[in-house]
Amino acid sequence: MIALETRYGFRFDIRLATHADEPGLAAFFAEVTDDDRRFRFLSAAAQVSPGQLHELADFAYHRHETFLAFVPGNDEIIAAATLAADPDGRTGEVAISILPDFKGKGIGWTLLDHVAQEARSWGVTRLQSIESRENRAAISLEREMGFSARAVEGDPGLVLLERAF
Repeated sequence: MIALETRYGFRFDIRLATHADEPGLAAFFAEVTDDDRRFRFLSAAAQVSPGQLHELADFAYHRHETFLAFVPGNDEIIAAATLAADPDGRTGEVAISILPDFKGKGIGWTLLDHVAQEARSWGVTRLQSIESRENRAAISLEREMGFSARAVEGDPGLVLLERAF
């Protein structure tokens, strides 16, 4: 476990997901808002499929890792951040979800900063996030952290946010 602290003083622990976390991830994604689940998976599904859970928990060193966040001393997942690199390892994509009761505490900012540092250590030179245009909070946070935004060709409902290292 790695201990992190947000700029608001909220402390939480993170660790990498394993396949043993799939039930916890299912419970976590059942608790996020419908909009957040839709923003994360770009789908209106009411629940995350077993295949998606398996993929989230899949671990490939410096290729695909999901970081799970917990309140210290508790095993309930409060946030999840997935980092996946393309085959050449130069471009990474990040996706973050947070339980509603834990929003506004700086967890998203801190997780994104941690994931960006991790991506750089992998050799990633460009970090991307695909967001629904409706996900104004994520777009604002990513822009505040130096990401630039552009339209996703062929899908006017999406925005590609990108940060070069």
